[in-house]
Amino acid sequence: MNFSNGVSTGEKVACLSNPTVYPHLPERVDVVETHMSWVFLAGEIVYKLKKPVRYDFLDFSNLKARHEAVLGEVRLNRRLADDVYLGSRALRRTGSGELTLSDQGEIVDWLVVMRRLQEDRSLEAAILNKGLTQGDLSKIEALLCGFYASLPPETVSADEYAGRFDREIQRIIEVLTDPELQFECANLEQVISDFTENFEQAKVVLAQRAKRGRIVEGHGDLRPQHVFLTDPPVIIDCLEFNRDLRLVDPFDEVAFLGMECALLGESQIFTRLVEGLASVIDQVPSPELLAFYWRYRALLRARLTLLHIVHQPNRTPGKWRPLAQSYVALAEEHEVRNRMPAIR
Repeated sequence: MNFSNGVSTGEKVACLSNPTVYPHLPERVDVVETHMSWVFLAGEIVYKLKKPVRYDFLDFSNLKARHEAVLGEVRLNRRLADDVYLGSRALRRTGSGELTLSDQGEIVDWLVVMRRLQEDRSLEAAILNKGLTQGDLSKIEALLCGFYASLPPETVSADEYAGRFDREIQRIIEVLTDPELQFECANLEQVISDFTENFEQAKVVLAQRAKRGRIVEGHGDLRPQHVFLTDPPVIIDCLEFNRDLRLVDPFDEVAFLGMECALLGESQIFTRLVEGLASVIDQVPSPELLAFYWRYRALLRARLTLLHIVHQPNRTPGKWRPLAQSYVALAEEHEVRNRMPAIR
């Protein structure tokens, strides 16, 4: 059990699972555990507690770091979901040892406070329920194109930008081919070969993207479960803990969203977003670049999916290998060529 300021994570979770601790007194609290947080669905309000964990890509191991991450999460997510992120709140311990969300006592942790969104209004749910409309697509396109067009270019050297992919690709290959993970997937060797060849072709273009100021501080985790078809639509759960992972080419991010939507059975979004972005920020990128971004995102997700077996072996163990296989299938040559707007 992890401790912070003498209070264990278990004590914090137990406290925040109790409806009476919240000022608005919800009837019930539903608790969801994620890889890096505990989420408390307290009626119409959501509270998020970050786990005191440390990985290569983040450090939430101390109170100061978690506080900064909470403030950063609110600030960054207000760019695409201003009225959803209500602010932050301290969890405190009173002199008698009671944990409270009042203004009395020593601060033992910090929480993100959000307005609750209905899961059936997510883009993921709309796709799975066959409820996505052309109007929805237009609103998502307008939101994202306006967002990326408003962002100033970030200074990233060409070598740094291409080198980041080089390092991540090595990690991807190491995990997908790790014999200890026993990952069996048809055509994996050919998929990796095609991917590395695609990367060699795309290196020059990747460097040019950085030199020409095409890299911005984007969302960082643009998946369909984070897009909500409210009026107006909002996008939540920006990747707040690592700025380097938010420094992206907008076409990379929409390839990520398009690939994830394709996994769910929706193939229009990628084309719409590529064409929309091209009209407001850029000409259509080269086929090699679009194909690389698509493959990279699919295989990165395959890698991260398999790592659940390592980091969370007891949580839904039968889910991860089949899901990783689905991501690898999306990176196959014929799949990529069939989905690239500029390759057809």
